[in-house]
Amino acid sequence: MTPSTLARLAVAGSRTDLLRTVLTGLSALLATAAMLCAATVLSIHGWADRYTNPLLIEPGLRPGVAATLILVSFPVLALAGQCIRLGAPARDRRLSAIRLAGATPRQSVLIAIAETAVASLLGSVTALAAYLIGRHVLDRRDFDGRRVLPADVLPPAPVLVVLVLLVPVLAAIIGAVLMRQVIVTPLGVVRRVRTRGPRPWPGLLIVAGLVLFGIPGQLAEHLTWSKNTIYLFLGSGVVLTMAGVVLGTAWLSHTAGRLLRRYGRGPATMLAGQRLITDPWNGSRTMAALLTAVMAGAVALAYRELLATEFRSFDIFNAMMNPTDGGIGAPDDPEFYYGAVRLVMVAVALASVVAAAGVLVALAESIVARRRTYAALTATGVPRRTLAAAVAWQTLTPIVPALLLALAAGDALVRLIESEIPVGYEFRDCVAAGYPDCVAPLHPEMAQVLHVPIPWASLSLLGGGALLAVLVAVGAGLVVLRASTDLEELRAG
Repeated sequence: MTPSTLARLAVAGSRTDLLRTVLTGLSALLATAAMLCAATVLSIHGWADRYTNPLLIEPGLRPGVAATLILVSFPVLALAGQCIRLGAPARDRRLSAIRLAGATPRQSVLIAIAETAVASLLGSVTALAAYLIGRHVLDRRDFDGRRVLPADVLPPAPVLVVLVLLVPVLAAIIGAVLMRQVIVTPLGVVRRVRTRGPRPWPGLLIVAGLVLFGIPGQLAEHLTWSKNTIYLFLGSGVVLTMAGVVLGTAWLSHTAGRLLRRYGRGPATMLAGQRLITDPWNGSRTMAALLTAVMAGAVALAYRELLATEFRSFDIFNAMMNPTDGGIGAPDDPEFYYGAVRLVMVAVALASVVAAAGVLVALAESIVARRRTYAALTATGVPRRTLAAAVAWQTLTPIVPALLLALAAGDALVRLIESEIPVGYEFRDCVAAGYPDCVAPLHPEMAQVLHVPIPWASLSLLGGGALLAVLVAVGAGLVVLRASTDLEELRAG
């Protein structure tokens, strides 16, 4: 197969294929731009007072800024993966015809890769061009000559190449995986039989993640930890916990399906329950980005509550001291730290919106993929409102417990850092350590312990906002259902 033929086959298709190409390229553009900005922040070295933003000046705060930008890129990458699935039935038929016409499996793989990788590469290259141009256009200085943005820093060339190629490579892999049934069986006759549902083993991942995350804090007094070792434990704990929450959605979906089928009343719950039992992994695929964003938001909200408790402990301790004894130096501007948390929450909000868009794309794609089934049910007399209710039950039933699990896991991670802050108990140890500010002992009756509260209200707003975003996505996706239940879909060909 010549490159020109491959290019023509890669861009062939209907308006749906054009929409898939545009959405995939746009998703790749946004994800690559976010990762390029994160790499720029990480490329700043040392104390950088040439910038106006304290988040860029202090070396200890830059990893948090980069992590926030990467957090935004994850849902966008998930959205790109969902966009690749748009128009899958028509694409399957087109590739099946190519296979039956004599194309080899290798050529089919090349066509599937080209359809997705080209669109992603165009988006990534556009993001790189916009990034390089933006470094000059957005380079602004204040009256003191300090920069607002790090336009004077450029990541190393190998890093730029890896980031630009990362999304197209992932898209190519996803495209090849999605076409594996067509490549192996071009007639598309595949029968799947699920003998048993998912097991609750992802719960072990959550437990292992929490244990790894809590090890540095529990053993810090007994062992000497290097910074890289601490980051390794904390990062591994967060990744395992998130993976457990996302993968555990399959077990929640299967269990919810069994409950709906057993105790549900009405055909809508019966249809939704059977669908959840048949494909329990659909929730893990479509809700992964949203659950990751919600868990990150829960971590930020719980950490804000921890900061507030620490600041309150400073005030209480200083109130215990005599004016001549001195006290603990509280942060000069607590709002700065709260502002950093608000920055994370803005990123979580953006990630949730993008993740909800991914849910909408996945829902529309699943409805279109089963349009003949829906049309057949409509032809037998099933009302469209019943099918709409079944789709809503199928989507919303597993997401509610999954959101609660993500919120609980995020709060638990922060509580492993510190859940109680003693005020006064460590005073004599401070004197023994030789700190000059600790000059007078406290009376035992003045000591107290502050418990870090759970931010119930903030977590409820976060979970409610995520659920509202899913409801909006479901409502928009049901618009596709009416067209997919048209009796014309029963025509052969």
